[in-house]
Amino acid sequence: MKLVPLADRVVLKQLEAEDTTKSGIVLPGKEKEKPQQAEVIAVGPGGTVDGKVIKMEVKKGETVIYSKYAGTEVKLDEETFIIVKQSDILAVVK
Repeated sequence: MKLVPLADRVVLKQLEAEDTTKSGIVLPGKEKEKPQQAEVIAVGPGGTVDGKVIKMEVKKGETVIYSKYAGTEVKLDEETFIIVKQSDILAVVK
């Protein structure tokens, strides 16, 4: 199955959380903070949303940083994806 986002939505696959801190402390499973970096899996076509023309700024394959509590988690074929509006994406990591 394939996710195809509509309008100004973007499908993200969250990057894995770090298991150790920079100082070398190993974090147990529930102590890991949910990372805010993700890979763009699919991008909607943009278009007109609420009377405003939306141009999609992100591309498939880019790594982005998104708002901490943004989006909707979706499980598909044993994988978890997050669907967010483009406005919830804060930056592209280069």
